[in-house]
Amino acid sequence: MRIALFITCFNDTMYPRTGKAVVALLERLGHTVDFPRAQACCGQMHLNTGYRPQTLPMVRRFTEVFGGYDAIVTPSASCAGTIRHHHRTVAREHSDPVLATAVERLTPRVYELSELLVEVLGVTDVGAYFPHRVTYHPTCHSLRMLRVGDRPLSLLRAVKGIDLVELPSAESCCGFGGTFALKNADTSHAMLADKMRHVQETGAEVLTAGDNSCLLHIGGGLSRLRTGIGTRHLAEILASTDGDAR
Repeated sequence: MRIALFITCFNDTMYPRTGKAVVALLERLGHTVDFPRAQACCGQMHLNTGYRPQTLPMVRRFTEVFGGYDAIVTPSASCAGTIRHHHRTVAREHSDPVLATAVERLTPRVYELSELLVEVLGVTDVGAYFPHRVTYHPTCHSLRMLRVGDRPLSLLRAVKGIDLVELPSAESCCGFGGTFALKNADTSHAMLADKMRHVQETGAEVLTAGDNSCLLHIGGGLSRLRTGIGTRHLAEILASTDGDAR
């Protein structure tokens, strides 16, 4: 299987270690992962802000760069959701039948990490070791757009040494939502306060999720409160082994 990594702008700029973790994990499972250097933004920011026509070149670039792969994996449910649910709309709106056909063929092969592992590769125990008390936040895009369900939890439950604790009101939004946090700051802060309170109630050392954007938002708040609770992307936990703990 030819697997390509779509790192996303956010991870490439701020959390490159997450992309490295995806590659390390999949290689440990016996797969080869390509990183096409011509990849660019999927257009999520533009779509969310109302600049739909400006996303057309991004949609075209994505299909050109990733069209030859059997699977495209990304450590971002929000970007995977954008590609799978919005690229088709952009292509249709601009009456480009060639692009629309290419998008229709490609988007079913785009997976968030837990989807690829559980549904495509058929694995839940990836040989990870992470001896910490962890709680999991299901991000809005993973929960409501991709509907990944309990796939991330099934992967976390199989991690050796982990003490996985349930997050109260887990399905509530953290309040980030990209530009939502800027345009509706007071509402965002209130939602964040609720989420941080629930995280602290778990007694967890580490909060994990499938989107670093949400972890940045929640982790920033937890850091300002000096809670001592860290954040770690799901990929980084799954890539951890007993050798990392020594």
